[in-house]
Amino acid sequence: MNEILFFGSNQEPILFKNESNTITKPIQFKFENQNENENENENEKQIKQISSSLFSTIFLFKNGKAIEYLNENDSNQNPEKIQIEENIQKVTVDKNDRIIEDVISGDSSIYLLTSNQNAYGIGSNQFCQLGFDSETLKKTEKPILMMKNVSKIFSGNTSAFVFLLNSNQELFECGYNFYGQLGLGESRKLGKATIQNLTKIQNIPKGKIIDIQCGYFHSIMLIENENENENENPKRKLYSCGYHRYNGLGKDENTYEFTEIKSSLFENDDILDFSVGFEHTFILTSNSKLIGFGDNSHGQLGTGDTNNQSIPIQIELPKLRFNEDISNYHVSCGDYKSFLYYSLSSFSNLEEDLIKLFRRKEFCDISFKTENGSIIEAHKLILKYRLNQIEIENQIEKLQEIISKKSIKESNQIFEMIYSNNSKINPKLYSEIKEIINSNEKIEETMKRIYLNENENEKDFIIERKEKQYKFPKLILIMRSELYRGMFLSVTEDKSNKVTDYSELSNKSFQIFEYWIYSNQIKDEIQITQEIIQELERGIDYFQLNQTNPNLFDLLINKFNNQN
Repeated sequence: MNEILFFGSNQEPILFKNESNTITKPIQFKFENQNENENENENEKQIKQISSSLFSTIFLFKNGKAIEYLNENDSNQNPEKIQIEENIQKVTVDKNDRIIEDVISGDSSIYLLTSNQNAYGIGSNQFCQLGFDSETLKKTEKPILMMKNVSKIFSGNTSAFVFLLNSNQELFECGYNFYGQLGLGESRKLGKATIQNLTKIQNIPKGKIIDIQCGYFHSIMLIENENENENENPKRKLYSCGYHRYNGLGKDENTYEFTEIKSSLFENDDILDFSVGFEHTFILTSNSKLIGFGDNSHGQLGTGDTNNQSIPIQIELPKLRFNEDISNYHVSCGDYKSFLYYSLSSFSNLEEDLIKLFRRKEFCDISFKTENGSIIEAHKLILKYRLNQIEIENQIEKLQEIISKKSIKESNQIFEMIYSNNSKINPKLYSEIKEIINSNEKIEETMKRIYLNENENEKDFIIERKEKQYKFPKLILIMRSELYRGMFLSVTEDKSNKVTDYSELSNKSFQIFEYWIYSNQIKDEIQITQEIIQELERGIDYFQLNQTNPNLFDLLINKFNNQN
């Protein structure tokens, strides 16, 4: 269940054997031996991250495995499978600091962030990128402690510098500053070619630092507005600093402090994702725009030519396989390469679907007021099952009281946690609502209760078959957006609450189908046969459901194999 679009340099390493050295239009990328491990869960085979440098391109999957394309001169080059160990067992750090939370790659250095919020560096210190004088320490093969109380580390495959963010949102940096890419307000011309020790940046744009992406000549920072106004758009903005040789900065001049990137192309959009290459930049926006600027000498902007772009432009893309939700796509820039790929978030599919449902306001039927009088809309059906079942009306009143004291941002987070039961969205707010919701019940269990409910008033969508009528809450079908787009497309076309064309499936297959719609699971007691698999495979194709996650066909195959 992957989709990867590629454009840019097809050299060092070669990704397409039968294509030109320069690919200037996005094309589909497919792995060799793609059918290997067919029985593996489809979700586990999803791309988690793509990392590309001058020497290799690595595709990391959610199951911890990776495929690496190496930069070799051998004409018979083949992808080399490598195994990624999540905690990097072979790296030894302090005995009380062994759990590695994140690994960040620099140009010739690697940075480790531990569970105790300590930052370590390994590798070259040629440009003081480990935070020490290069005369004293040229390189290290063992992790060296750089800084404590670190929440995030930012660097890049072509960057000989690093940013460290602490829990107080203070930003420190060290390393190569020849072009002012550290945002200190100075460059080589002012006598600061390298920053030898970790130095705090004083002039950070106001707001919360979400991410920093680093190229060779420049850095770009994503900031979330600190004092959020519900009428202000966008919520997040980009700031850049460094050298503008090919204008990877998104502006027409060198800037040695982080200043905002402005363009009419995304002034009203939220920033979903962005990535920085050697000298080019991509932005993915909430209005499904892919925007690029900077160096295009190898076609890495996907414009169909090799002309550099001095100002941000929108990139024309082919039809995306999973085009119903651009928010699940990510951009990744290598040195002279670019990738657009599909990957779900860390939420389970049902959690993610419920959060998306909350954000779709056209089907809401209950409203709440925030502290400044703004309206938050929700769904009675979901609240009925997600709130504590004892005196449900009282729970709704308590919820209204909580929302009336919160900002629009906090209120949205509260409802997303109610819908998904995912406390990680905002643990502090979750503690305030824990008593009024079914906090101990997994979303899958909530969905099963809705499935078993006999209340006819809640089941307002009918599927008529020769033998039997099946009734669903229409909201549940809408929530499962993949299903809604395929199976229930006619609902939006003719405004009907009834569908009759389900002759492809037997009753037993349809019952499997029905349970899966609610729960993403197959009932334990169901025996799967080859006939059911073949029938449902035809049904999946008929109803355009091959893109769902987890894929019903994968679940069927796994259960069939386990039975036998």
